[in-house]
Amino acid sequence: MTRLPRFHLSFTLLTCLLSISGALAQQQFEGQAADPTAVIEAAPRELSDPTIQKRIEDIYAQVDTLANVGVSVQQGVVTLSGRVSNEAHAQRALQLARRLEGIVTVEDEIERTLDVEGNVIPVLDQIAANLKRWMRAWPLVLLSSLVFVFIAFAGHRLANWETLWNRVAPNIFLAELMAQAMRAAFVIIGLVVALNLLGATTLMGTILGGAGVLGLTVGLAVRDAMENYISSIMLSLRQPFRANDHVLINEHEGKVVRLTSRATVLMTLDGNHLRIPNSTVYKAVILNYTRNPERRFEFDLGVDAADDPIAAMTTGIDSIRALEYVVDDPGPNAIIKTVGDSNIVITFMAWMDQTKSDFWKMRSLAIKVAKDALEQGGFTIPEPLYRVRLEDRGEPLANPQIDPGAEATRIVPDKKKKKAANVAPDDAVLDVSPDTHIEEMVNDERSQSGDTDLLDSARPVE
Repeated sequence: MTRLPRFHLSFTLLTCLLSISGALAQQQFEGQAADPTAVIEAAPRELSDPTIQKRIEDIYAQVDTLANVGVSVQQGVVTLSGRVSNEAHAQRALQLARRLEGIVTVEDEIERTLDVEGNVIPVLDQIAANLKRWMRAWPLVLLSSLVFVFIAFAGHRLANWETLWNRVAPNIFLAELMAQAMRAAFVIIGLVVALNLLGATTLMGTILGGAGVLGLTVGLAVRDAMENYISSIMLSLRQPFRANDHVLINEHEGKVVRLTSRATVLMTLDGNHLRIPNSTVYKAVILNYTRNPERRFEFDLGVDAADDPIAAMTTGIDSIRALEYVVDDPGPNAIIKTVGDSNIVITFMAWMDQTKSDFWKMRSLAIKVAKDALEQGGFTIPEPLYRVRLEDRGEPLANPQIDPGAEATRIVPDKKKKKAANVAPDDAVLDVSPDTHIEEMVNDERSQSGDTDLLDSARPVE
């Protein structure tokens, strides 16, 4: 089975799945977040200034970085003084003080020393503590990694089970798409299980939430490509044409070579390759000349206004009916299209078998035999009439026999035409068999190319 662009399909499916998972995870973990502005209740006794001051001092005493912060309270106004290492510690002290009940406001008089020891040593201690924690947790990390790899590998093997997907899906394109979706789903499942084993549910919510936003962004950016892929799926299910069908898609005409995951390939009647995006094909007006083996052709012929149009119609119809490959049911027909000043225009119509004759050759031969039959039956094929006006410019005419004062002279072409030499018609001209050159080019192209063809002759054409 020929592979489709795996990275593009996998990435698109992954972003779509992550969008859904991210939205659900974000909703779940938003309810679990603690409110940082919650009020810290004081001890269940009178909220006097000394009580509030003692409460704040006891809290700061439990935090190493705030041990040197001084506290004074007057009428509910808390003034913080002392020294801390940096701005982050000062803001932490202010936030803790504001959260106590009974506080009116907090004045900041804390000095930020920005010393090396107070800023660098805690960071190094934190890094060392994190390393020790990861060293203790490496068996769990290894187990989680193995679980993720196992689940992802299982999804990869299941996605590569071509026999299963070919039986489940109606065509090769949908089979590949379902396999890619299964692979992406197993990767997400493995990631969720591994993070749950590590206890990193908050991290999982953050990752999935960010991936959801990224998925929506990427989905908007590649909406044209997504539309084209969806159109490919619908065309592969509908099967609007077969290989070698003669079709007209909007203004593009040719014979179908194949239907791929991105475009419909046509061989134009000039022998050129034409690729039309499937999103255009899905929304286009498609005219299939091959679906019905019988096709009607028509042409116009004129007879003189003095001739009997009904007799001319009968003569033309009989000549067309005698042609091979013109069907008897429905038989040829004719109508009077227009009546002019000097002629009557008759439209002849007939149905032909496309499987045994070429449309344009058959129409050309029908025009020839109908014209010959009318002429042999005594009907006049009208010729153009010209009116020429001669104006007197004061100079004598070269031919004195022509009256210079004549207003106009009607020049009628001589109807006595010279008979053409009896030339035997070439058999190639009279041959109306179908032209198979383009069909042979299409067959050669299909046999030589290894591209995936979504056209399935076993499925009905819509």
